[in-house]
Amino acid sequence: MAMQKAEKIWFDGKLVPWDEATVHVSAHVLHYGSSIFEGIRAYATERGPAVFCLGPHIERLFNSAKIYRLEIPYTPQEIEQAILETIRVNGHKSCYIRPLVFRGAGGLGVNPLDCPVQVLILTMEWGAYLGPEAIKQGVAVGVSSWRRMAPGTFPAAAKIGGQYINSQLINMEAKRHGYVEGIALDVNGLVSEGSGENIFVISKGVITTPPLAASILQGITRKCVIQLADDLGYEVRQEAIPRELLYIADEVFFTGTAAEITPIRAVDGVTIGQGRRGPITKRLQEEFFGLTQGRLPDRHSWLTLVS
Repeated sequence: MAMQKAEKIWFDGKLVPWDEATVHVSAHVLHYGSSIFEGIRAYATERGPAVFCLGPHIERLFNSAKIYRLEIPYTPQEIEQAILETIRVNGHKSCYIRPLVFRGAGGLGVNPLDCPVQVLILTMEWGAYLGPEAIKQGVAVGVSSWRRMAPGTFPAAAKIGGQYINSQLINMEAKRHGYVEGIALDVNGLVSEGSGENIFVISKGVITTPPLAASILQGITRKCVIQLADDLGYEVRQEAIPRELLYIADEVFFTGTAAEITPIRAVDGVTIGQGRRGPITKRLQEEFFGLTQGRLPDRHSWLTLVS
């Protein structure tokens, strides 16, 4: 999806014009992938734009920094306020928000500790990540030949830029095979997640999602969907999912800040259920979008109004 420029980017404490938010070519992040980031959405509501799960996203950003040994030179509260300020300045009604913390220009070697830590926040207009029809019609995906990282190699719970080479390989392979997205297995051959989404499988009314030990990111939307499913009285299990259970499931869907709740209509050319969005997925979508867009009460305090 093409990037839509906004007017300003928050960069190291200042709002600067989009095209002036640049880094030097010797920046450590360009050579070694030394960054952490978040993807956050602000939704249009009757009371103005509202950021979804701002606090949990910033908490995860700082947790990623702690795991990666990166000292963010701002407090969580300062980052949250900077996000709200950037949305206001850019005049968004709704938007995608990308806080990025990275190692700048310093030493040119693997050791990052001599490089300054820089922070930016960009906001931009962004629609449905997997296509405008995906939310209702679902997407066709394929199981990737690329696996997620094994325990003790990369910290899957941290959202580190360099690790997304793995996601790129999964996504590019999927596109080459004619799929919208790929599903990765973990080192044991069990279902892990998409290139940028968590995954849920529904069979006989029971909702199952891989556990954190399956080399998945601790998805914010994943956690919210588990809560919403519990609110609606569904049984939710976090347990290992063999690949073959994808094919015989009644419903399968992705979750993520960008993907929101996207049904999967086929896996490896095998039709899932009726080949379209299933009833439980639809019910969860109605609850999710009703809440994020302000049509339903914000009973879990997930929205932060920008104004």
